[in-house]
Amino acid sequence: MHPGGDSLTAYYLGGTLGTAAIVAWGMFLRARRQSRRERVRHAEAEQQLRLEQVRYAERTRIAREMHDVLAHRISLLSLHAGALEFRPDAPPEEVARAAAVIRASAHQALEDLRAVIGVLRDGADGEAPQPPQPTLAALPGLLEESRAAGMRLHADVRVADVAAVPDSVGRHALRIVQEALTNARKHAASAPVDLRVEGAPGEGLAIEVCNPAPVLAAGESEIPGSGTGLAGLAERAALSGGHLEHGLDEDGEFRLRAWLPWPE
Repeated sequence: MHPGGDSLTAYYLGGTLGTAAIVAWGMFLRARRQSRRERVRHAEAEQQLRLEQVRYAERTRIAREMHDVLAHRISLLSLHAGALEFRPDAPPEEVARAAAVIRASAHQALEDLRAVIGVLRDGADGEAPQPPQPTLAALPGLLEESRAAGMRLHADVRVADVAAVPDSVGRHALRIVQEALTNARKHAASAPVDLRVEGAPGEGLAIEVCNPAPVLAAGESEIPGSGTGLAGLAERAALSGGHLEHGLDEDGEFRLRAWLPWPE
């Protein structure tokens, strides 16, 4: 810069101000570029966090579905295998019948496993697979299957038409009943079980399962994984807008109560 006149003050002042303006403009551009890079890095970090949350939610969902589907079948297998173990002198026709039930239960467990994996696996071309999960319409078959396994089960179903229960409610309701019966077989195999299911549109669906509390022998440890299924059921009920509670009542019996919303 060459200011007019012969004043050295004006010359140096103009040069200083010009240099300061150039430096300030450069610092402003650099700060703006750094801010843009920080925003990009922050957005990438948020995207990665969202992906991790999605992966964790999917792993939790897989674990819940695998537990609900397979625990029921495996408990039936254990029950029938135990009957064969404690009755080695049973007639051949009874052994053959029990072996056929074990084979059928194992086959059904594999089919359920394939169904769960099919639901959780992404569909081709971005299309989600149709969920083949059973609804409350499968409740009669579940009750007969439990009775055939030797469970002393008394069921009081006060729903006019279980097939009329919405699928979104019926799936959770069936899983709750299934898990409750599975827990009764695992922890109180020979105890009687009382089941009550009642509800109507606009009133909600209530489920109650009761059985005598098991008594552990001295030094006997609890079954591994005890309580995880009930925690998953409580989460299931909460996510659907309902609630679930369980524990010992005043009579010393284990009681599970659940309520699910049933819209009109």
